[in-house]
Amino acid sequence: MRFDHTGIIQMNAATFAIRDATSADHVAIARLNLESEHLLSPLDAQRLTHLDQQAAYHRVIESDGEVIAFLLAFREGVPYDSPNYRWFAARYEQFLYIDRIAVSASQQGRQLGGALYADLFAFADRQDIDTIACEFYVVPLNEASRAFHARHGFHEVGTQWVADGQKQVSLQIASL
Repeated sequence: MRFDHTGIIQMNAATFAIRDATSADHVAIARLNLESEHLLSPLDAQRLTHLDQQAAYHRVIESDGEVIAFLLAFREGVPYDSPNYRWFAARYEQFLYIDRIAVSASQQGRQLGGALYADLFAFADRQDIDTIACEFYVVPLNEASRAFHARHGFHEVGTQWVADGQKQVSLQIASL
């Protein structure tokens, strides 16, 4: 994989583009979210529009005109109702919170999540943000997400129960 500052990713013969999400992408983003909903919170069209308006970073990966991955993140200071976002807001003065990332099941294993993280970290660096925050399930354990985040320099700073006590998340940060 070759990734450059223009947002073009070259992998073997395939070319992918990372670009800002638009409202025209919302149907595809909602579909990707639904495909991974066992790991993400639900996202209908109205909620997506609302979150998109608050997001500091909302980008997609496109291939042959099709959105195949997305990442949505928020800065501190937005009125986002996520209990995980609020946990970080209560403890960190400045941060960029990764709310959700999804890669199409048909594209898994192609390092597209890593490409979005590289792009997000570059965005944070340009914005002088030195703390990236996220969470993933530890009950039930999302081992793939745990390993992915460890590879990207994240470490646990707390845990909390969510979904009416049905799931536990590991609250993580990475420092730039």
